[in-house]
Amino acid sequence: MLGGALTALITGQIAPLDAVRAIDPGVMVFLFGMFVIGEAISASGYLSCLAESAFRRVVTPRALVLALIVTMGAASALLMNDTLAIIGTPLSLHLARVTGISPLPLLLTLCFAITTGSMASPIGNPQNLLIATSPGIQDPFPLFLFTLGPIAVVNLIIAYAFLLYFYRRDLAPRIITVPTGCITDPVLARIAKLSLLIVIAMIALQFVPGVGTTLHGAGIAAIAIAGAAPVLLFAPSRWHILRNIDWPTLIFFAALFVLMAAVFNSGVFQEITEAPLLTTVPGVLFVSVVTSQVISNVPFVALFLPAIAQGSIQPGVALALAAGSTLAGNLTILGAASNVIVVQNAEKEGVTITFWEFLRIGAPLTLVQCVVTALLLTFLV
Repeated sequence: MLGGALTALITGQIAPLDAVRAIDPGVMVFLFGMFVIGEAISASGYLSCLAESAFRRVVTPRALVLALIVTMGAASALLMNDTLAIIGTPLSLHLARVTGISPLPLLLTLCFAITTGSMASPIGNPQNLLIATSPGIQDPFPLFLFTLGPIAVVNLIIAYAFLLYFYRRDLAPRIITVPTGCITDPVLARIAKLSLLIVIAMIALQFVPGVGTTLHGAGIAAIAIAGAAPVLLFAPSRWHILRNIDWPTLIFFAALFVLMAAVFNSGVFQEITEAPLLTTVPGVLFVSVVTSQVISNVPFVALFLPAIAQGSIQPGVALALAAGSTLAGNLTILGAASNVIVVQNAEKEGVTITFWEFLRIGAPLTLVQCVVTALLLTFLV
């Protein structure tokens, strides 16, 4: 992405000043703040402790998969799916080791849970964040939660059913024991807990009538910065945390804004997005899922959102775009950056998820989820 942005600048496809203006400061600040919070939660062992405490009463492989779907699906709506991919991969591998379950179904459970669960929140994934901060979207938290929230729950249930069917031998009934995790840095854990509570409290304010509209746009970035403030101000290991946050993703997004602005200014995609197909919920869902396999879901949304919106995007189209670009991550490994994070981190530990193994489950799962989502979204909007 950085190479593409630099090429656009060097060849004069976009002026340097326009490139700077194209970078959305609200999105960049939000991502920075959430990455700081996520790194603090991970480095302190606080999230692993919470997750493993939630699994300690699990006694069968199927119950473990269900617990993993519920916890990671819910957490991804708050901490963003890329953050959960970083944290959840070593956790899933650890659960596989201590229970004797094959790591493959647990890693795929993680992928499907954080992708599907992130649909329910405007801060669940990067593409939702782009949509939530676009013109025409008012009170994004209630809009996403009350419309896409129930759809996400249904799709998580569908994902659970698919995992039980495809991995029925690995998840055959037997007794397992999950040991409880522990906090590795008590001081940082207390600060991370405070950061998490601040984020939850500020999100809760979004549901107060009138406040959500007031805090829209810049307020979404304020949520992350307020949450990250205790870590940046009081954590003794703040410099270590800053060194270890996901800087490549921040660079990716800055370059993404520049490159997509250059491509959009060329007018190439405007004619495509004027097609009647992109005025309907099923049409937007279909195009989102397919196109996201080629350029990934975040660049797709960044490129097509201005063309579809034409100044102000309709809530129904926006939600279809969010749902389709999110569910695209369940089709192939390349459909979402969170999948790539899980696959790469698992590969470092000697566990391989092949493209075809992911597609074998992801293709029928995505098809069913998209059909169900189109029906429910048409009814709810």
